[in-house]
Amino acid sequence: MRMELTVADTIIQRLPGSTSSATETRPSFIEMDSVVLDSVTKQFRHRPALSNWLSRERSGETLALVDVSLRVQRGKVLVLLGPNGSGKTTTLKLISTMLLPDSGRVLIEGADTCLRAGTVRKHVGFAVANERSFFPRLSARENLDFFASLEDVPAKIRPARIQAMLERTGLQDTANTLAMKFSSGMYQRLGIARALIKEPSVILLDEPTRSLDPASTACFWNLVRELADQGATVILTTHSFQEAVAVGDFVALLHCGRLAAYQKIRNIEVEELRSFYFQTTGELNHIDEFAVRNCR
Repeated sequence: MRMELTVADTIIQRLPGSTSSATETRPSFIEMDSVVLDSVTKQFRHRPALSNWLSRERSGETLALVDVSLRVQRGKVLVLLGPNGSGKTTTLKLISTMLLPDSGRVLIEGADTCLRAGTVRKHVGFAVANERSFFPRLSARENLDFFASLEDVPAKIRPARIQAMLERTGLQDTANTLAMKFSSGMYQRLGIARALIKEPSVILLDEPTRSLDPASTACFWNLVRELADQGATVILTTHSFQEAVAVGDFVALLHCGRLAAYQKIRNIEVEELRSFYFQTTGELNHIDEFAVRNCR
């Protein structure tokens, strides 16, 4: 059965300048919530580089997230959508304790990231997939063995766990290949394997398929749904509407650091989500204006 998205159907915090309505509410927090962001604000303060002291660059502040509240239940997949700079990666870093909120609170399995960061990290697996995240002169298996030891995976079960993660991410044939010989897509898979090695209850994925080929992407989508079916909570960022519809149970639409919409997206079409996204953010209007200017 198809579900059509409309702005009125969303749990929504309006963008600045818009009027409120009786249908607007914030997501409520219940015991089944695995991840909770409660009125979270994050601000970055920056100073100009030394070489730019004499230029026009000045120190200032950037609001990455502004009063964001959302929740994710256990066994669900939340997709974070939004333009570049909207706060998606910042949200993941706050959940992982890489960053701490300036105000509000972040709860992971009931643990506050500011008060019980060590407990939170035991629950969270964050897929980091750039070259500097791994030892280039170690093989994929050796890298996973190192990170498994850091995550206190018992030595007796470590080999079997590593082999299982290599197979789940399609790296079994390159398990003994040095990481320095990996392609971007293989690093992406290795990052996912590293995130899963401790079998976390909350899995964070930052644009996980951006370097994967179509076949690997399809396998990854199946893996995400499998993890959710097994009870894990998955939060991923993407710019792909197709990916959001393929794996997501809910979508949180971020715009200029604010939660613009929070919506159930199971059983909807890609074009419906695309239309809803542009309707909510108004980005398509800017694209049309740019196109008109360039055609003159």
